[in-house]
Amino acid sequence: MPPGAEPLRIVLSGATGRMGTVLAELIHQEDGLELVAGIGRVPERGCDVGCPVVETPETAGSWIRQADVVVDFSSPELLARLVEGQGAELAGKALVVGTTGLGGEGERVLAHAAQRSPVLLAANFSVGVNLLLALAERAAAVLGDDVDAEVVEAHHRRKADAPSGTALALGEALARGRGVSLADVRVDGRSGHPGARPRGEIGFHAVRGGDIVGEHRVMLVGDRERIELGHVAQDRALFAEGALRAARWLAGKPAGRYTMRDVLGLG
Repeated sequence: MPPGAEPLRIVLSGATGRMGTVLAELIHQEDGLELVAGIGRVPERGCDVGCPVVETPETAGSWIRQADVVVDFSSPELLARLVEGQGAELAGKALVVGTTGLGGEGERVLAHAAQRSPVLLAANFSVGVNLLLALAERAAAVLGDDVDAEVVEAHHRRKADAPSGTALALGEALARGRGVSLADVRVDGRSGHPGARPRGEIGFHAVRGGDIVGEHRVMLVGDRERIELGHVAQDRALFAEGALRAARWLAGKPAGRYTMRDVLGLG
């Protein structure tokens, strides 16, 4: 950090979770970043993740006022409590969200927040995954529904949602490349006797087990050839690094919605 420069001040929501712990460690290691406070389900003092304090969403207002960015890796419920309970304090603050499984209500909450703050929601902050998204969209645009598209993902046994947010983002990229709505062609798994595969389906398959950090594979299967695009995450620090890169980029931006494509200049 240049002499005299102010550090980027961060409030970390979901501070005591798996990703929150990794983020807290990385913030302490990186120059130019300051961890102001954490947010969790219960208040804590002097917690193991290195936050000076962990507040609940309802009591975090004074700490949010001191921050430049709020980074959220919590849960849909905790995120909603934070955004709805601290709307005034969050106004003008950058909000980086990595929480998945938001659903329609979560999207509504973020859309409201984006009226007064720059908001970036990403299913995955890995640079490699975001390149994979761009490649999948391009491949789908070229190949169309002449090939069958399947998305296969694998994660650790504790992951609560399926398919993963990244898998769904890949499905959206494939659908966008084909010029269709994912909701019209999505199929989650197959069992029994589903019959012949209809043209244009985009299938999803989720594997859960052990401590798999995250694996995603896009299969584009034709009659005479098959293209596979994939990504394997080996360390959660990968996602934390991407989230902090997004936080640096987003701080000071005008209110509105942003994506990792904006951060990485992918158009």
